Amino acid sequence: MKFFLVFALILPAIWAQIPHWGPCPEPAVQPAFSLKQFMGRWFEIAKLPAQFEKGHCIETNFTMRTDNSIRVVSSEILKGEVRKIEGTGVIEDMKNPAKLGISYSYVLPYSPYWIMSTDYVNSALVYSCTDVLRLFHVDFAWILGRTRSLPESTIERAREIFATNNIDVTRMIASRQQGCDKTL
Repeated sequence: MKFFLVFALILPAIWAQIPHWGPCPEPAVQPAFSLKQFMGRWFEIAKLPAQFEKGHCIETNFTMRTDNSIRVVSSEILKGEVRKIEGTGVIEDMKNPAKLGISYSYVLPYSPYWIMSTDYVNSALVYSCTDVLRLFHVDFAWILGRTRSLPESTIERAREIFATNNIDVTRMIASRQQGCDKTL
């Protein structure tokens, strides 16, 4: 019964994405990751298409809470309206602080949110993947920037890093960061 409940919860996300055969890849993450330096506002520059992101001007703001968890506020403009969702992030393994878990619901488990690479001041590469019975996996990848655009050379380098780590980014699309005049 538990299997069917879990499967029913993740089925909509699976069908919204393109599943890949086999278990999730295990990409390298940012060495000596500093969560404190990562905090702040990040804009989505490019992504693998995600059913839960339908708008434009997508950004996420990370702030530390007093209990050492992370307040995660993601926002987008959809149909002319600013939409926000708040979640919680945690470091899942203190020995590997670049592997975060994020949840936007009290009833769902934390989803992987791995910082593969960042210079903290310009860009970051983030990867998330969920195995389904180790038969196939569904993944997400984002290129983030501290500004609403990044040089094309930075984006190409990011794609190379994903590819080197066996992450298929051939479907990666640019995020729309124009017309963001509403306050997010």
